Amino acid sequence: MTSAEGWDQSLYYEDLEVGMVLTSLGRTVTEPDLVNFSMISGDWNPIHSDEEFARGTAYGKRVVHGVFGLSLLTGLMDRAGWFATSAIAMLDITRWRFAKPIFVGDTLHCELEISSLRLTSSGAKGVVGRLFRLINQRGETVQEGEIPMLVRIRGSDQ
Repeated sequence: MTSAEGWDQSLYYEDLEVGMVLTSLGRTVTEPDLVNFSMISGDWNPIHSDEEFARGTAYGKRVVHGVFGLSLLTGLMDRAGWFATSAIAMLDITRWRFAKPIFVGDTLHCELEISSLRLTSSGAKGVVGRLFRLINQRGETVQEGEIPMLVRIRGSDQ
């Protein structure tokens, strides 16, 4: 499928409730993920790229880029299809916290909690407060923060 048309799992404003929690499937971080992200970002800091250097740090091994976690989270959300046909725009990224390091071999999933719902003044779309947590295979929150989104009302063209 080349577009989101036909996806039936997309959530619209009226499908959401404050306190609702959605959980994605997991994805394991690989060595090619780390290298490709270094290439795309241009960030070859030795904590990411030099195993010998990283052994001498508090982590004892290379750490995956923090922003990679945020990028992976958006991919996990897209793969889940939660807002495939209902999303209009991400509005902000606030209070993002890098709580623990991510390492090659970690399997991460995201949890999304709906924290607020507000219709726009036109009533044709809604602002959805979304608290995200990126969680590793040990159940530890490695990143978290808020990413509010503008979401369609079912049947609305806006």
